[in-house]
Amino acid sequence: MKPFAELDIVQLQQAHPECGLPAGALGTVVLVHAQGEAYEVEFVQPDGHTQAVLTLPATEVTKPLQQAA
Repeated sequence: MKPFAELDIVQLQQAHPECGLPAGALGTVVLVHAQGEAYEVEFVQPDGHTQAVLTLPATEVTKPLQQAA
């Protein structure tokens, strides 16, 4: 699979309840580690405040099934 780039939208494969993020939550890649082995992903609340920034292995993120237009 092609690595994601900075500012790509990704979808969580598993929940991170410690951050209040369910599986399927959408986030934005803000940093790519080791040519796509891991990603720093920011998750934002509807009011625009950052909910969490997580470093995730590539296996925990995927391309979203549908993106908002």
